[in-house]
Amino acid sequence: MPLHLERIDWMPSPPLAPDDGPIDIAHLARMTLGDAGLEREVLAMFSAQAVRLIGSLAALPSDAGALAHTLKGSAREIGAFRVAESAESLEAALANGDDVHEALAELKEAIIQARTAIDAILRRS
Repeated sequence: MPLHLERIDWMPSPPLAPDDGPIDIAHLARMTLGDAGLEREVLAMFSAQAVRLIGSLAALPSDAGALAHTLKGSAREIGAFRVAESAESLEAALANGDDVHEALAELKEAIIQARTAIDAILRRS
């Protein structure tokens, strides 16, 4: 019985280490299946969400751990890995009862850098 072979184009695997920029563009493209309109939409949504969440986190509400967790997940989805790592650090500091001021400052800085990159991307499109 002869074999019937068919070529299948596979989606490339994500890099083992994320891009050094505030937004990993290749990761974002994979997550949005290369749809430029969807990329713009999720970047704009993330930017607005990040502003809202960092504003809430500044007051250290009782649900700050959940807010940091939400931000971590959203950041990972769009390739904002520094934001995700900083949110994870804040989440851990909150869970461990550690001083959160340094983690919060790092998260704010990561968000500023990510939003600057997002604004540049949105202006280009």
